[in-house]
Amino acid sequence: MTRKAKKELLTFVITELSNLYPYAKIQLQFRSPFELLVATILSAQCTDERVNSVTSEMYKHYNSPEQFAVLDIEVIEKMIFSTGYYKAKARHIKELSMKLLKEFDGNVPDNMDDLLKLQGVGRKTANVILGHIYDVPAIVVDTHVTRIVNRLAICKTKDAGKIEFELMELIDKHYWVVFTHYMINFGRNLCKARTPKCFDCPLSGRCDTYKKEFSRNIKTNQKKS
Repeated sequence: MTRKAKKELLTFVITELSNLYPYAKIQLQFRSPFELLVATILSAQCTDERVNSVTSEMYKHYNSPEQFAVLDIEVIEKMIFSTGYYKAKARHIKELSMKLLKEFDGNVPDNMDDLLKLQGVGRKTANVILGHIYDVPAIVVDTHVTRIVNRLAICKTKDAGKIEFELMELIDKHYWVVFTHYMINFGRNLCKARTPKCFDCPLSGRCDTYKKEFSRNIKTNQKKS
């Protein structure tokens, strides 16, 4: 697919999904940059609903780097146990809290380079912070984005970094942040990993994967008949 064709397809996708999900927005609940940072770390391999359930209780007692920096790691582990990978997540939260206090006066950085210095923070988490706290255009590439752009043949890689930079070249900056939320809603409701609802999908007519599957099914049925 040419670059021009990809840009045109993405414009179509954004238009269709903006109609389908006009109120698409981040689902993680937070009241401060630090709360969003912790929630995003907890969201790895975990649903937003579960994270919100955990943080709604946890933040009643601890919600600042000053508090997490002095907590015993076991206390953090117990609070976040149900989010999965709790040992690594607890270690990251404690270590990044200490680093924020030591190097950033307790403030969450407002740029990619400094965010990536924090334990447990990759480009995905950094882009969440930049896009939702500091209004910096950023594309968050999660499993939904990766799956969908590959099914549409816009990208042909599972490398999140490569996908991010390719999409940045194809999508107008104005849509970078909301694009991810369109993809998340679409991936959860229609373009599911195992059972995509292709016959209900407004993008099926432009979907490379659907066309191939549809063609394969026709050929299979013809052979059977």
